[in-house]
Amino acid sequence: MRAVPPLPKLNRLLTLFGLVGLVLVSGCMRRQMIIQSFPEGAAVSVDHQPVGYTPVAVPFHYNGTREILLEKDGFKTVRVKQPINGAWYTYPPFSLFTDNFATREIRDSQRFNFQLEPMGQVNDQDLTDRAENLRGQVLQGSITPSMQRDQYIWETR
Repeated sequence: MRAVPPLPKLNRLLTLFGLVGLVLVSGCMRRQMIIQSFPEGAAVSVDHQPVGYTPVAVPFHYNGTREILLEKDGFKTVRVKQPINGAWYTYPPFSLFTDNFATREIRDSQRFNFQLEPMGQVNDQDLTDRAENLRGQVLQGSITPSMQRDQYIWETR
């Protein structure tokens, strides 16, 4: 019997096709937050950026804490610092493989549900008294504090 000589060109070619194939079937990680509220239709901001109205899906790339703000007329504003913890495969070193070499798309969906509380009814007499009080302060030259967004207390979940 005669031995078959090695084929280095064929081995290189197969290796090249293997690497090209690996790159073409590389994985993909899709991460998104799904924010819902009851009632629906609240304006949503994530990290001080408006993203739409509930229900809304917001893509994100990294785990961590996000500042979520929900506003709707007739309801109290909801401000939350929401931690986002992903599955084990979203942390290094595992994320290297799931982001680049997975053979199928991997989805990491985080769902957050919020119950909006209606604002209380304002008594007409209380509103009139408050307006008269503020009017008197302005006529006296008193400075009234303005309501800043940063003065609100953040909830932590």
